[in-house]
Amino acid sequence: MAEPRLAVRRKSRSSSERKRSRAPAQPLAASSPVARKRPSSGGEGPPAEAPCSNDSEEDMFGDYDSFYGNDSLMAQVDDIEHKYLQDKNMDVKTAGEIILGNLQSGVHQKEQDNFSASQNVVLLKSDQEGAFQVHDSDPADGNQKLTESALDDLPSSQLLYFEKMDELSASRTSALSKGRDECVNSFSDKIRDPLSFYAGAEHRNRPTDSSSHSKCILFKPESLKDHLKSAMTGNARAQTLQVSKTKQLKEAVLSEEIFVARKAIESSSLDIGPFYGLPSKVKDLFRQLRGIETLYEWQHDCLMLESLQQRKNLIYSLPTSGGKTLVAEIIILQELLCRQKDVLMILPYVAIVQEKLHMLGAGSRGAVLEITLAKLLYTSKKTQIIGMSATLNNVGDLQKFLQAKYYTNNFRPVELKEYIKIRDTIYAVDSKTQNGFAFSRVLNFKYSSNLEKADPDHIIALVTEVIPKYSCLVFCPTKKNCENVASMVCKYLKKEFRVHKEKEKEDLIKNLKSIGNGTVCPVLKQTIPFGIAYHHSGLTNDERKSIEEAYSAGVLCVLACTATLAAGVNLPARRVILRAPYVGNDFLKKNQYKQMAGRAGRAGIDSAGESILIVQEKDKHLVQDLVHSPLENCYSNLLQELTKGIQSLLLSLVGLKIAVTHEEVDNFMCCTLLGVQQQLLSKEKSLTEIVKDGLENLIEKGLLKGRISEKDHNSKSTLTITPLGKATYKGSIDLAYCNILYRDLKKGLEGLVLESNLHLLYLSTPYDMTSTCSPDWMIYLRQFNQLSAAEQKVADIVGVPESFITKKASGQAIRKNMDDAVVNRFYLTFVLYALLKETNIWSVSEKFNLSRGYVQNLLSSAASFASCLLHFCEELEEFWVYKALLIELTKQLTYCVKTELIPLMEVAGVLEARAKQLYNAGYKTLAHLANANPETLVRMIEHLSRRQAKQIISSAKMLLSEKAEALQEEVEELVKVPTDIPGTH
Repeated sequence: MAEPRLAVRRKSRSSSERKRSRAPAQPLAASSPVARKRPSSGGEGPPAEAPCSNDSEEDMFGDYDSFYGNDSLMAQVDDIEHKYLQDKNMDVKTAGEIILGNLQSGVHQKEQDNFSASQNVVLLKSDQEGAFQVHDSDPADGNQKLTESALDDLPSSQLLYFEKMDELSASRTSALSKGRDECVNSFSDKIRDPLSFYAGAEHRNRPTDSSSHSKCILFKPESLKDHLKSAMTGNARAQTLQVSKTKQLKEAVLSEEIFVARKAIESSSLDIGPFYGLPSKVKDLFRQLRGIETLYEWQHDCLMLESLQQRKNLIYSLPTSGGKTLVAEIIILQELLCRQKDVLMILPYVAIVQEKLHMLGAGSRGAVLEITLAKLLYTSKKTQIIGMSATLNNVGDLQKFLQAKYYTNNFRPVELKEYIKIRDTIYAVDSKTQNGFAFSRVLNFKYSSNLEKADPDHIIALVTEVIPKYSCLVFCPTKKNCENVASMVCKYLKKEFRVHKEKEKEDLIKNLKSIGNGTVCPVLKQTIPFGIAYHHSGLTNDERKSIEEAYSAGVLCVLACTATLAAGVNLPARRVILRAPYVGNDFLKKNQYKQMAGRAGRAGIDSAGESILIVQEKDKHLVQDLVHSPLENCYSNLLQELTKGIQSLLLSLVGLKIAVTHEEVDNFMCCTLLGVQQQLLSKEKSLTEIVKDGLENLIEKGLLKGRISEKDHNSKSTLTITPLGKATYKGSIDLAYCNILYRDLKKGLEGLVLESNLHLLYLSTPYDMTSTCSPDWMIYLRQFNQLSAAEQKVADIVGVPESFITKKASGQAIRKNMDDAVVNRFYLTFVLYALLKETNIWSVSEKFNLSRGYVQNLLSSAASFASCLLHFCEELEEFWVYKALLIELTKQLTYCVKTELIPLMEVAGVLEARAKQLYNAGYKTLAHLANANPETLVRMIEHLSRRQAKQIISSAKMLLSEKAEALQEEVEELVKVPTDIPGTH
């Protein structure tokens, strides 16, 4: 039998009417009997008010349609009732069944009518066994048969109400039994009991009489309409301490819409729900939080693709700012909410929230991305892969690799106009002209001789044409150039620029000062009052976030930034200026140029966007090729990134038992992008030979065991992984460093210095950052001299003697060759050591003359490497001593705060300064925060908003719950009865 549903549709009302109206009752619960009491989440509440009389003129349900408000439905109920009750000789049981059966079918039909008529339908699912069913047996017996799911469907207000009804019913059981015995007609026995679950009209306070006649009158059934109205009124009056009835209704609506959408998606119906298979609540949230009223035509077309509906792999490609991310978000929500599937988001850049397919060809990031996708494709045929990119050329290779359909569109919400500037003349990029450029205009800006010297590229003229009314991005080749451009521009701006959003700029500087523990970068302090800032990796994460938010809000109108902002952050501008056609010392690639130029034009704000590339005469011919050439192809990086690429892949294939013979490995490699692009390999070696060389190399390193036959490349001899190999791939250790790491850890066991954490920090310092380190030898010597005797012993153990540092600091010649990697690594260890002692990135960056962004990157890399090191040691029994030490060190590096603050730092939204405030206010543990009162938090913690307080408490509760669940699972595992107890079989 189809599951009955109740349709409830909200009428349109004015805002004043909505404020006055009460929350609607939920008819679902009224029709579901409660088998037993269940305590509500809010604990014991005050007793529910007695149901009001049916004759009350007060409409408890405001302007909402309901059973009571639906005249046609109630008229139908009356007609049915009168029709079957007029014949007093009719079997009462049969009458009851017919009445309820008709009521059920009538409601079900009404549901269908309402659902087809409007998207704003609220569907409340009834339990098949509990709704509108008449039981011949005693109600108590019937109640015991109800499933747990029936109880779970009931909101807390209903449960509280039924608890009170049960309490009242218990005191009257004997009276009811006597009444039934003395009544000749069994009508009340068959009809009243099921209906008592709707609201129990017989529980009203009425005078009782000892006579048989009076008892029969007492149990005389009321009309169904009265019963329903009484039930609805009782439900509306039922009280709950924790959740409002309006919120309960909204939650029920959301749950049912998800249910309907999931069913629709599973049935591949054309009607997939109110908002692309998602509840209408999602559409409302997009409107409220993002201002998105409707989707672009291409977004609609893409989401309605047959391949997407059938969960096939898909690649879609559009220009920058075309709205690709929104499509990805909707697809993700469909998987999470409707299909209840997990979603893995692959983020080549930390700041991006989608998979960027063009990153497949970008160094080690590309190799890791290719490895991950290849494993997914090979091991899980049911996993759907959605790739998107703004810059794709050889899409055929990617389609073959991902076994995907392809969708593309040239849509841009805002037209992009591309220009180049040579001296003081601006040319439009025009492929129709002979040399590809068409004269546009000459800059109209009066430059003094001093200004011409300071700004030979006329950046000030280009910037002042658009600010402060519009925004501008200036892409610079280097980080230092960003800061110089920001300082230079603000020096020559008029004082009027300082007035624009002056208060907001002051607040931004205060915020940056708070982030820097009282210190603000002098350049930012100088430029922000003019609405200008720089943006590059030298900033800390919190500084970057504050500057990005200020730019998005219009407080800052100019950002001088490096190329990474184009690929990593969605910060569009009216005008984009490319300071030079270079990134560092390398000439721009086409996809880099497109990424930067594509930031011009803000949807919904600008009618057009402009990009201006500043070109020197000597680079003119190179720029012509740049702007008119096709996009670069995307190639596999498995071979270029040897230890992070193909060798890492081969090791994990054997370790995970995805492929354990040479033949199986060959088959897997044919499914990679490298396998698809075999024609690009040198003619000297085939893919099979490359795989063979890789496997032999891993065997030589002691990471794999087995033999590869010289004569038979398709040897079926099984390969196995060694303990060192397993530790390497489990710890995600770069194969270039796994052997040296093993030696360092082994050497540490001979004399690990534990007076401080200096020795352990050295072992946790990332190997791959040593190449970017250039020690300041005077600082090196100063830091060394501050060490204790035991700590100086660590320097001798790792191979950096005092004599070497002294000679380097004094400029003396060094006869003995030293390992630069070890020397640089120990210098970085000093930086980390200072950080853990001071926990202040600003002071440490000044002490070592390093950018605070670099120091923060070192800290996060060390925290990550320490975690990898822990997993590495867990796989090797000989390194058991490191396990407990590394767990604590990983926490210290992750949060970089005093030990007592670490529990608070685990809470989302709590940084060091906030953690100190909370700790000093007495909130010293996770439990303190989880049980805090938001109003008290706001009162006690300075600059904490009510919204932030609620978020902190909510996050703490979730963390506490997760920790409790983890402990519970551990308990269950401990008490679990083994299946292999001797003598039990």
